[in-house]
Order: sequence, then C-alpha cells, then structure tokens
Amino acid sequence: MFSLRRKPSQEPASAIKDAGKGRPTPTRKEAEAANKRPLVPTDRREAARMTREQRDRARERMNHALQTGEERYLPARDKGPVRRWTRDWIDSRTSIAEYFLFAAIAMVVGVFALERQPIASVFMVLVMYVVTLAFAIDAMVRGVRLRRALNARFGAQEVPRGTVWYGVSRSIQMRRTRLPKPQVARRQYPE
Repeated sequence: MFSLRRKPSQEPASAIKDAGKGRPTPTRKEAEAANKRPLVPTDRREAARMTREQRDRARERMNHALQTGEERYLPARDKGPVRRWTRDWIDSRTSIAEYFLFAAIAMVVGVFALERQPIASVFMVLVMYVVTLAFAIDAMVRGVRLRRALNARFGAQEVPRGTVWYGVSRSIQMRRTRLPKPQVARRQYPE
C-alpha cells in the first residue's frame, strides 16, 4: 500500500549534475577575503579627488534639475506630485508678499531721507506697519486657500506635513529667485 520510502528519481543522473551552479562553493576563508576592503584607501589623494568629482557631478545634476524642474534629481524637499502641484499653484498667482522686499527697502530709504521731518518719518513708519500687516494677512489667506486646494485635489491624508508652509514660503520669494524655477506662467492655473 503506502510506503515511507521515496521512489527513485526518474531523471537521469547527468541532468541532476548539470543543475548546479557550475563552480565549487568557496571556502569561508575565500569568501571573507573577497569581502575585505581597507577602511582607509591606499591612495588618499586619489580617493578624495574621486569623492569630490562625485559630489560635484551630483551638485551639477541637482542645479540643472532646479532650473528645469526635472523631478529625478530635485532635492528631497521638492520631490513628489504634491510638491510639484503646490509649486504650480503658487507660481500661477501673484501675491503681495513678492513685492514686500521692494516696499521695505523703499520705506527704510524714505525714513532715512525724511529723518529731519518727524511727521513724515512717523507716517513712513505707519506705512511700514500697514504693509507688514498686509503681507502677513496675505500669507495667512494664501495658506488657507492652498490647504483647501490641496485637500480637494489630493485628500487630507495624501498631503505631507509641511506642504502648506512650503507653498507659503515660496510665495514670499520673488518669482525670479524661486528654486525650482517656476514651470507655469502667471494665471496658468494647475488642474
């Protein structure tokens, strides 16, 4: 009836022999010797030069990606579809914050130019406070709108932490100085 013995293999012995890896298993000593590498390279100057070249190539790729928007070599903070959409959303709109630097410089120059006239200086300081308040309100409104747009587009669970701040801080920068460079024109809103 039933037997615990195995039946002999139906395959010829030559077929079993050919199924191997084709070389003997290395001894432990050989395997360890193959994995040994010195902790310090023998030619330190050559190793430093190679490291510097690799670092320079990586930096060049990243700079090129920041100029062209190529996703593969962007820094980690700029990668992903959510961050790309956030950049496009911000870049397609104009904000007060973009012009804050110009306004602040003009107001500081105005304060120094009018320092002999106290009423004009006080007026310039008040204007500076109003512009700063407008800048802060614009940034908050932009952040709320961006959060709503991100949640509608991707869902609250898919939006990584810090994405809204990423967008708001991008909107504060002048358009020319933004990195990665804007890939959309003004009023070319993302879908």
